Amino acid sequence: MIEASAAVIVRPDGAFLLALRPPGKPYAGYWEFPGGKIEEGETPREALDRELHEELGITVEQAYPWITREFVYPHAHVRLHFFRVMRWSGELRDLHHDALEWQHSPQVSVAPVLPANAPVLAALDLPDCYAISHAGEIGVERQLALLEATLQRGLRLLQIREPNMPATQRLDFTRNAVSLCHEFGAHVLVNGDEELACATSADGLHLPAAQLMALDTRPDFPLVAASCHNAAELARAVRLGLDFVVLGPVRETASHPGQTGMGWNNFSRLLAEPPFSLPVYALGGLSTNDLESAWLAGAHGIAATRSVWVD
Repeated sequence: MIEASAAVIVRPDGAFLLALRPPGKPYAGYWEFPGGKIEEGETPREALDRELHEELGITVEQAYPWITREFVYPHAHVRLHFFRVMRWSGELRDLHHDALEWQHSPQVSVAPVLPANAPVLAALDLPDCYAISHAGEIGVERQLALLEATLQRGLRLLQIREPNMPATQRLDFTRNAVSLCHEFGAHVLVNGDEELACATSADGLHLPAAQLMALDTRPDFPLVAASCHNAAELARAVRLGLDFVVLGPVRETASHPGQTGMGWNNFSRLLAEPPFSLPVYALGGLSTNDLESAWLAGAHGIAATRSVWVD
């Protein structure tokens, strides 16, 4: 297996860089994320820094481990360690590829893109924050008001999780929440209830861990996610081909007082051994103030039930 590092270089406006493979290389004429092979004795981050200096003439100043993808090409079996590069110094120059293009997800305008990168492009469309409803606790009207205010502030991904709400009320609330989210271009996943997700035109399904472990095939929804707490659940999510997972709890939560979280070190270790291939939201006593810690631990972002809502 060839180990390589790849860079998702991101501008403040959300655009990311793709590079055109030059003649003489396998898959010449395909677009890829910049990067290259990890040399003997190098860590993935060291290889990333070296490759971006050699290929683009820049010095990486801020990069976060993200996801790891394996792909079997006709010429090689590769494992790509993707990093999100958020800050760099030096003038970005094309020293190796045939062309460079800044792109926005999901409207990528260049083609073809290397096959291994298709799931990465899809993952780039996921926002930093995954909000979870708790209308049963604070009231439906209050939750819908908070939802609208937070959508106006940029919320793009919501999980409807109302296990204690009566069925008829849950149906009405979910319909209203889905309609409101779709007005703002946001996506909605329903926790654990396929019939409710279908009946309300939700975008997907969020699987509780027990439901995840009982499945052998992926549910038929555009977006499917799952809650995970250990390596076995993470492995099942990969095998089912889910779009992302939520991992935690990282800290003690209001809903489970006295229950110690796994902490950032254990969170990071679960994603590193073996390298995890799906985007991960960290959950458990977190807020948007914890995004930096989550990114450093390998998470895509944070999920939260209470701290994400704004008036």
